[in-house]
Amino acid sequence: MKEYQTTIGLEIHVELKTKSKMFCACLNDPFERQPNVNICPVCMGHPGTLPVINEEALKRVIKTGLALNSTVPDHSKFDRKNYFYPDLPKGYQISQYDEPLCQGGFLNINGRKIDITRVHLEEDTGRLIHPKGTEYSLVDFNRAGVPLMELVTEPDITSAKEAKDFAEELRLILRYLGVSDADMEKGEMRVEANISIGDGKKLGTKVEIKNLNSFRSVEYGINYEIERQGKVLKSGKKVIQETRGWDAARGITVSQRKKEAAHDYRYFPEPDLPPLEFTPEEVKKIKNEIPELPEARRERFKKEYGLGREDAEMFVQNKELGGYFEKVVSEASDPKIIKLCANYLITDLQSLLSGRSVADKEFKITPENFAEFIGLIAKGAISSKIAKTILQEMFITGGDPSNIIEEKGLVQITGEKEIEEIVRTVIGQNPQAVDDYKKGKGNALQFLVGKVMQETHGKASPEVTSQLLAKLLS
Repeated sequence: MKEYQTTIGLEIHVELKTKSKMFCACLNDPFERQPNVNICPVCMGHPGTLPVINEEALKRVIKTGLALNSTVPDHSKFDRKNYFYPDLPKGYQISQYDEPLCQGGFLNINGRKIDITRVHLEEDTGRLIHPKGTEYSLVDFNRAGVPLMELVTEPDITSAKEAKDFAEELRLILRYLGVSDADMEKGEMRVEANISIGDGKKLGTKVEIKNLNSFRSVEYGINYEIERQGKVLKSGKKVIQETRGWDAARGITVSQRKKEAAHDYRYFPEPDLPPLEFTPEEVKKIKNEIPELPEARRERFKKEYGLGREDAEMFVQNKELGGYFEKVVSEASDPKIIKLCANYLITDLQSLLSGRSVADKEFKITPENFAEFIGLIAKGAISSKIAKTILQEMFITGGDPSNIIEEKGLVQITGEKEIEEIVRTVIGQNPQAVDDYKKGKGNALQFLVGKVMQETHGKASPEVTSQLLAKLLS
């Protein structure tokens, strides 16, 4: 839709990782193994009950806001948002309207600054379940009252990919902060997009898209809606302001309801909760708890360790692996060793982990042993083939690489006399490769080295082998 200008704003809801719910002592259980077990008179809205604010939830929202460059005002409050829905036990939701916990802020995405309007705190609703082939719905209130953070961006996003990148970077920040696991498959992070397309002079009519429950859905759903609105405008009709849902199975958005305005909810200050006051000292204490964030980590890994963009990104996305890498190379200054370590962690070790983490209790390789392993490879004491065998044994037993080499009889053959005999045999068995080498074909030498390694089960020193081959063939 090149003739139109796309404008996108996001509303992102995140369930906070706290032990209890927002206004009662019920367990905040992300697994929800059985329906309607983590409930009490408070979160079910029984008459005469009073809510009590979860202090840890407040701190986690403020920490998120500070990490996103938001301002934390001295004063805030909760408001009552009135509407009826079967999964809302009180008949209203405790939320925030005009005095959110965090105001403003921004997040840099691919060199562009995306402004944030606000970050506020509310309670989540229950969950409706619609059994197939029935004419009724079931309600599970386990989730009702769970602390729910909402982030609203300014309409600064210009493409579906940028929206997806924003959501992915936000999830990474939330995990670094430890405020939420933000697992979209479990509903811990939910994205809604407000999309309009205009002529560049003024914004078009805004349409909200719900049910974007994966990063793929965020990108595909927004792209579809941009195309749909463009076709409506081209036909001479007007885009209707409404809420639409993304149907991933059909790859389309479907109309759900006309968009409500804010006044339809009849907001007013929550009478059962006191206003909130924050001192500069309290805010500073929370700010001091913020760890190194993804963007700073990216730049540091590239600058401090000389890593390429992809390797640095791998260690940023996998925070535990990045931390393990730093422990392994803590005493290393040789760029060759640092690069070798990164390669083996990202490829060979990741393959052995098969989705598990180096932070798991079952992971047995200490950073010191992995550093020794890399050192043996760097100085040519073991070949790449033997290295794979040793790493597999280290992964299983957690053993010291030097001990594994001795116990398994994997000591590398470095003596020229021992290797020369095998080299001469390989030369005699491969006349075509010898002829190719003499014609200047570089791959021929590597082929012959491989044959020697095959004969010695990977024990021959690749360096000595290469030198002998070049000497004898010349």
